[in-house]
Parts: sequence; C-alpha cells; structure tokens
Amino acid sequence: MGNTAGSAELSGGGSANAAEVAKFDALAGEWWNPRGPMAPLHAMNPVRMAWIAARLGPLEGLRILDVGCGAGLAAEWLARRQAAVTGLDAAGAALEAARAHAAESGVAVDYRAGTPESLEEGGFDAVIALEVIEHVPAAERPAFCAALARLARPGGLVVLSTLNRTRRSWLFAILGAERLLRWLPVGTHDWKLFLRPSELGALLRGAGLAVTDTAGMVPAVSGGFRISGDMAVNYLMAARKPA
Repeated sequence: MGNTAGSAELSGGGSANAAEVAKFDALAGEWWNPRGPMAPLHAMNPVRMAWIAARLGPLEGLRILDVGCGAGLAAEWLARRQAAVTGLDAAGAALEAARAHAAESGVAVDYRAGTPESLEEGGFDAVIALEVIEHVPAAERPAFCAALARLARPGGLVVLSTLNRTRRSWLFAILGAERLLRWLPVGTHDWKLFLRPSELGALLRGAGLAVTDTAGMVPAVSGGFRISGDMAVNYLMAARKPA
C-alpha cells in the first residue's frame, strides 16, 4: 500500500474472506520486522497514530478497539500511551505474533479472534480499522461499517485508513510495491477493491456516522510519511457517532 501492507480483519462470518486471512497469516512472522514486507506500515504508523490521537485527546483510560489489528503495530502504540486496547483480527498467526510481541514488550493488549460483526461487546470510545476495508468484499462493506458504528459508544470516534482507487495508487501500490519492489507478494491487493474517499464517506454516513475529518498520507522527504491534503494514494477518515 503506498502504505503497501494491510491487516486482515476477516474470519468466519461477517466480513470474513478466507483467502485474505491466508495472505496475512503468511506474513505474520515478518510483521515486526521494520525492513521486511511490513516496512511501509512501520514508516506510516507514527504519523497515522498521531493524527488519530490528536482527535481523541488524552489517551489514558480510553477504551479503543483496533479492528484488523494484525500483529499489533497500532494496538501497541495506543497501549503504550495507557489506552485500554482490544485488538481484533481473524488471522490466527498474526494474533499469535501480536500476543508474543506484546508479552516480550511488556505491553497489555486484549487480543481476540473474530470480526466486528461477531463481537458483542460495545461502548468503545474509539474504533479504528487501519488498512482493512480494502480487503473486505464490496458487498459486505455496509455491514462492516455498521458493525464499527455499533461498537462505538454514543459520541465515540470511528477512524479508517485505506487506499484511494486512482491511477497513482495503482502505480505505487500494485506496480511499484508488489510487482517491481516485491515488498509484498503479487496479489496482496486488488486495486478494484480500493475505495475513493467519496465512497468511504458514503458507507460511513450510511452507518449513521458523521464524517468529521479526512487527510492524505504521503512519503516525507526525510523518510517516513507526513500528513497531506493529497489523498490520491493513502488517506485517513474520521467519523463521529451521534451522542
């Protein structure tokens, strides 16, 4: 993904897709390698998490659900700042890697297997799904977004990050990251499943949420990523559940 890696939030039922789960299970052992296939996620994580944190205020004590948590890059970032984090994923090997890394790092995260549709617990201050929805089949996205909205408390925040469906995203994420640079196995992403911001906004509004903020993420000259108004490849979107 211009961020070229995504976490798979998929399992039996709901937004589940066995092929997508298998893709990310195969990458589980490399998730915490900053020079491996997940290098773009490592580069992107600080800026996307800072953007999210700026919209939440002090993180200490907030209940946050990380949907499609993978091996825990975002979940650990939040937990280190004293948020009470639940990580949800359907890729079993990724969850094993997440639990092992959290134990080694002394970070407390409640990791669970499943999909947001299957999770009964709700009332989270924030629900995040980062680099996930582009792996959810298009027909299941309304139910996926409705589940994210249901799991947030009244007044809570829902944040997604994903890839835009543009010529530039195909050049960066498919041609560059998969076919030329081989950061990820060919076929990790399906460009046709990328979402334009207008499409994601419509899904969130259809789930009863009010879109409050959008931002692009672009490579920084100094390395890593920076927030930008350019949403042609990677972007974030925040939405609020009515109080």
